[in-house]
Amino acid sequence: MPDLPGQSPVPAILEYLPYRKRDGTAQRDESTYPIFAANGYAGIRVDIAGTGESDGTFDDEYSARELDDGVEVIAWIARQAWCNGNVGMMGISWGGFNSLQIAAMNPPALRAVIAIGTTVDRYNDDIHYKNGCLLYSNAGWASVMLCFASRPPDPLLVGERWREMWLERLQTQPFPLETWLAHQHRDEYWRRGSVCEDYNAMNIPALVISGWADGYINAPPAALENFTGVTKAINGPWIHKYPHLAFPHPRIDFHTEALNWWDAWLNGVDNGVESLPAYRAYISQSVHSGVPRKRENGRWVAEPIWPSTDIVLSSYYLSTNGELEDTPPANGLVTICSPLDCGAAAGEFFPLKPDAELSLDQAADDAGSAVFDTPALKRSVEILGRPQVRLRVTIDQPLGNLAIRLVDVHPDGACFRVSWGVINLAHRGGNDIPEAVTPGTPIDVLVRLDECGYHFAAGHRIRLSISTAYWPMVMPCPYVVTAQIHTGECTAVLLPVRPGGDVYELAEPDNLNLLPQYTLHQPSHYERSVTRDSVSQRTDLRVIDDTGEEEMPGHGLRVRHRREDQWSIVANEPLSARSTTRYTCWMSRGDWSIRTETDTRLHCDADHFYLFATVKAFENEMLVSERQWQKMLTRDLL
Repeated sequence: MPDLPGQSPVPAILEYLPYRKRDGTAQRDESTYPIFAANGYAGIRVDIAGTGESDGTFDDEYSARELDDGVEVIAWIARQAWCNGNVGMMGISWGGFNSLQIAAMNPPALRAVIAIGTTVDRYNDDIHYKNGCLLYSNAGWASVMLCFASRPPDPLLVGERWREMWLERLQTQPFPLETWLAHQHRDEYWRRGSVCEDYNAMNIPALVISGWADGYINAPPAALENFTGVTKAINGPWIHKYPHLAFPHPRIDFHTEALNWWDAWLNGVDNGVESLPAYRAYISQSVHSGVPRKRENGRWVAEPIWPSTDIVLSSYYLSTNGELEDTPPANGLVTICSPLDCGAAAGEFFPLKPDAELSLDQAADDAGSAVFDTPALKRSVEILGRPQVRLRVTIDQPLGNLAIRLVDVHPDGACFRVSWGVINLAHRGGNDIPEAVTPGTPIDVLVRLDECGYHFAAGHRIRLSISTAYWPMVMPCPYVVTAQIHTGECTAVLLPVRPGGDVYELAEPDNLNLLPQYTLHQPSHYERSVTRDSVSQRTDLRVIDDTGEEEMPGHGLRVRHRREDQWSIVANEPLSARSTTRYTCWMSRGDWSIRTETDTRLHCDADHFYLFATVKAFENEMLVSERQWQKMLTRDLL
């Protein structure tokens, strides 16, 4: 709360999450809300029902109950004597999603939103599916949420009720993967909460922000193009973090951006935010995939309107000799059947660290792909927007996936992934009602790659890579697929080329170390490895991510998280794909301690997915609850 002389009622900023204000987002909150308060804004952090210190039970992400509760919270805030009736809402990821979704419900007191790392389409631009392909993160994130939702409230805040609340959570929490895999097409489940279903409802001011290294990359331009209220957008070079805390640098002064936004729409200050460029974007240049990537070469640019009238789609045609050409070549065929572990250099869907979670050098994945290169560029080419790939393709199975990557090939041979996209060819006519492919029959598809801003420097080559596998980012279909890419006028990549040469000034924060420092009782640990066994022909990707044990200042709560992932696949055996995630959370204070453990597994055959999960909960090392799920779900053209 502001502590200002002669205090009048003030606007309020709401952030509404399942990630626990007490410990989960405490550091991040402490970097922002005191600054908001010092500038006259009340900051409100609310734990979603059944998480953190909130009563009730957790049911699903972005459920109707969650959003209705959010509307009630906003109405409650607006009624308080300390609030002037104007509420803003903000958040990243989950909090960015529900900020937009609640804004579309038009609660009267909600005047503006800031959504970071968000989406307008829950089916195609979230962790679950991408153009009909099953993302590995569908299983991985379900495992994380299973453990997150199993944690108790803090006894210091809720008193003796904590154990009763905890046991209720443990006995009622869902296994999210069961729900998400039950909806394999873009049905009503995914349409609900996807604001792209009714853009006209998005009529309050919205500032939408993301980063090129994030999985949630496409929402800022989509919001600009479609929202009916005043909308501004920023895309920087960042991973899945707030832009004043993210890597790679340069960061931006998010606090000033946010305060200007709130001042304009919650306090009626005429400060010029409505006249800001529609789109501010970072144009990366000559990026190497080395880790850690702390700073990215490039510059900021600004587009006064979006879509920009200065950007032109330029076509590059694929040829049988592996070149990208300015004019259509002769008709021909390029055949590709990728190794099933092609994609091991893809990195995480939404990286949280500037290291091997980012995409790595693409040379190894390109070796298992059909690649098409321009000659070394005599003049630079700058792009901003979504590249499109128009393909005529024939496959030998009734189902198949294609992964397409736009790559910057440096003069020294380094290969940096600029953008990517995938398609389940059964979804070529749309994600609502897929249709099997007739083997041997050519089909035409259009694949939109993710938004990007990139400067291909003179002397570099532009590469398009096409593979029939992208593991583990995309789970394989039941078949080993051979694809034939038809060359000629029917197949091309269309790049959104802009003139270039301009520079926009966007300030970095004065303080690049804004997070408060907590006492660390056990150091963090991270490892990521890919191993290939020449005898079994099995590839394993393993991740261990241990946060170490931190102590919260002021109340002494100690917390620790450890995640162990393993993804495996055997050469030429797509049904061998397996995933296992083990997640452990610890909480302690003095002689009180709890631990929750989850173990989740996913495998498949040609017709079904098999899901297994357990949740165990311990109080002072004594088992107090154990639940198990074992499910079989039918595969439906996936």
